[in-house]
Amino acid sequence: MKIAVLGASGKGGSEIAKEAAARGHQVLGLSRHPEAIPEHANITARACDAEDAAALAAAIAGADAVISALHFNVTADHLLGAVKAAGVPRLLVMGGAASLKNADGVRLYDSPTFPEEIKPYVIGGIHFLDALKQESELDWTFFSPAMVIFVGERQGPGSFRLDSDNLVVDAEGQSKISYADYAIAMVDELEAHQHSRRRFTVGY
Repeated sequence: MKIAVLGASGKGGSEIAKEAAARGHQVLGLSRHPEAIPEHANITARACDAEDAAALAAAIAGADAVISALHFNVTADHLLGAVKAAGVPRLLVMGGAASLKNADGVRLYDSPTFPEEIKPYVIGGIHFLDALKQESELDWTFFSPAMVIFVGERQGPGSFRLDSDNLVVDAEGQSKISYADYAIAMVDELEAHQHSRRRFTVGY
C-alpha cells in the first residue's frame, strides 16, 4: 500500500513510518521537519505543514490510507476535510488514552485521580474522537495507546494486548506500551482492517 504518515518525524510517527516501510509499504513521510524523518528505501520524506489544509490535501492525494500522528491542535474537522479533498478512503489516527475507561467503567478523564494539570493537554484528543464518531463518510480508526507510551525496545507481536474502550493494564496494574510496539499494532490494523469506524487500544 501507499501510506501517508503525518507527523513522521515525531516519536510515534517515526516508529509507524519505519514499521510500515519494513513491511514493504511505500511510505510518504510528512512533517515540518522532513530532515528528522527516518531514512529507509521505502520512505519518501517531504516537508508539509498539516495546518495548511490545501497543501496537506495535495501532498496526500493518491495514498491508499493516511496515518496521523499529529498533535490535536490539528482538529478532526480540519484533517477530515483535507483527507476527503484528497480522495483518500482511510484515516487512522494515533489517539490519546484519556477517553478510555478504567476498571470501574469511568472515563479516565472523569476519574477523581486524573491530574487536573494534564486535562488541558488531553481534551483535544477527546474532542477529536467525539468528532470522528459523527463521521459516516470516511473509513476511520482511532487508536488509543496505553496510559504511558514511552521510547523503548521493540518487544514484538505477542507482547501486547488489545481492547476496545477499556484501559489495558498488566498484572501490576500498570498501563504502558512502547512507541515501537504501538507502531506494530497500528500497522497490523492498517493491514487487517479490523476496527473500521471504531476506537481500540493497546497495552502490555
